[in-house]
Amino acid sequence: MHAVTLPDTKDLRTAGGLMLAAAAALPVLPGHPGLPCPLRTLTGVPCPLCGMTTSVEATVRLHFNDALAATPAGILAVLLAVALLIRRPASIRVPMPVIYGVMALMWAFQLHRFGYV
Repeated sequence: MHAVTLPDTKDLRTAGGLMLAAAAALPVLPGHPGLPCPLRTLTGVPCPLCGMTTSVEATVRLHFNDALAATPAGILAVLLAVALLIRRPASIRVPMPVIYGVMALMWAFQLHRFGYV
């Protein structure tokens, strides 16, 4: 079974810390419009990552209902970022079927959310 070895965990911790800081700061910036999804903008069909910015911001502000409504994956991303900052693992290996499965579930959620399924 193929697995993906993620980049140096120091890089992941840095990215996770920056994501959490941005999620905390973005809502208080004036004129924060959010980031439009390129696929949804061009085709009207949401991508698997639609709603992640909204969900991560809501999770950081402890608005879990709003986060779940946007996408449950945002809550998981915040939990993963916090875990990486606290545990500091030496390496992370993720089997490819897990990555494909998570992406498929995220896309199915978005297609249902926007009324395609």
